[in-house]
Amino acid sequence: MAQRPGFPIKLDKKAANAPAKTPAAKPAPSHPQGLGLDSSAVRQRMVQKLAAQGLKDPMVLQAMGAVERHRFVESALVNQAYEDTSLPIGLGQTISKPNVVARMIELLREGTAGKLGRVLEIGTGCGYQAAVLSHIATEVYSIERLKGLHEKARANLRHFRLANVHLLFGDGMLGYEKGAPYAAIISAAGGENLPQAWLDQLAVGGRLVAPTVTVNGQQALMVVDKTPQGLKQTVLEAVHFVPLKSGIS
Repeated sequence: MAQRPGFPIKLDKKAANAPAKTPAAKPAPSHPQGLGLDSSAVRQRMVQKLAAQGLKDPMVLQAMGAVERHRFVESALVNQAYEDTSLPIGLGQTISKPNVVARMIELLREGTAGKLGRVLEIGTGCGYQAAVLSHIATEVYSIERLKGLHEKARANLRHFRLANVHLLFGDGMLGYEKGAPYAAIISAAGGENLPQAWLDQLAVGGRLVAPTVTVNGQQALMVVDKTPQGLKQTVLEAVHFVPLKSGIS
């Protein structure tokens, strides 16, 4: 497969409603660290488990080991931060299992030699996946429809000072046209059909990874490659994500 394109990371500064970069404010208070959750050794054990489960991309594994997942979960659940399990983050949403995050990002990167260009993430949630994406892409635009989670992600990401991550509050089903075209699009919610806006905003040579409802009514991961000849869709393993919804709340 040809290397997926990288794109200019600068947008028109005069564009209306341009998102602000993650603010470089004072670090947010950290979660309890009495169990050594701030230790890189804890994260490396998680990475070793991911590798044993079949994850192979060195850049993805390195990114998973670099991001402190315990900073994105509720204090009461911090002891489970590095287990391969999804956890509630409020408002009926969850932080995906590390294996699922790594698997989807590995699929995004498949066939590339270096960093991806501009990536659009649908469903910021608590901000964890955006933080991981910041290590494998030149620029990340992440959109969240729930105001409470958008604010939570801003607070969580403030500690990391990620200049290449931009958080947006809006309807993810509409994507973010001002940032298009995207080298990759990744969604943390699944519906019966992929929104046309995502397909339109994906660059030729780009790849989209998202859960979608199949003919048997179950969710499965879908990979869409946008080629000069059209769209190529591949349905992979069964998954379970929150439903894709329109509008903001």
